[in-house]
Amino acid sequence: MKVTMIAAAAENDALGKNNDLVWHLPDDFKRFKKITSHHHIIMGRKTFESFPKPLPNRTHIVITRQKNYEKPGCIVVHSLEKALEFCTSESEVFIIGGGEIYKQAMPFADKIELTRVHAEFEADTYFPKIDKSEWKLVNESFHAKDELHNYAFTYQTFIKIDS
Repeated sequence: MKVTMIAAAAENDALGKNNDLVWHLPDDFKRFKKITSHHHIIMGRKTFESFPKPLPNRTHIVITRQKNYEKPGCIVVHSLEKALEFCTSESEVFIIGGGEIYKQAMPFADKIELTRVHAEFEADTYFPKIDKSEWKLVNESFHAKDELHNYAFTYQTFIKIDS
C-alpha cells in the first residue's frame, strides 16, 4: 500500500486558519478530487468537520481522541496506525490533513502531492517541513495567477528517497 499525503501549503507552510483554507484555488480542488476519488482518505476530526458533508466517492477515515465520536458513513479511529490498518487492501491511501495528522504521517508516507501556493499567510495550522535529504522532487507544474485564482501555485510531487 502506498501512503500519499496531499495538501496545499503556502510558501511559509501555512495550511489554514480557524479550520478553513485561507485561499480559494478551483483548479486545486479539481485536482484533489481527481486524485483522491475512489480511494480511502484519512483525516483528523477537525478537517472532517470543515467539510459541509462527506466528500463523494471516497471512504472517510476520521482520527479523533474523542472516544464516543461517531459519524454515519465514516470509519472512526483513535490513531493513525489504526487508520492505516483499515487500508491494507488498498493500493494507495491519502492523508488529507490537518497539520497534526500530516506531522504524524510523515514517517509512513511514500509520496507527497503538494500544491505550493506562492504567497505567505497568517495561519494556525502548518504543513511539516519537507526534509530534502529524505524527499526527492520528481515533478512540478506551475500555474499563474488568473481570473479564477488569486495566487500563483505549483503542483509538486515528492517521493521518499530509499534509505
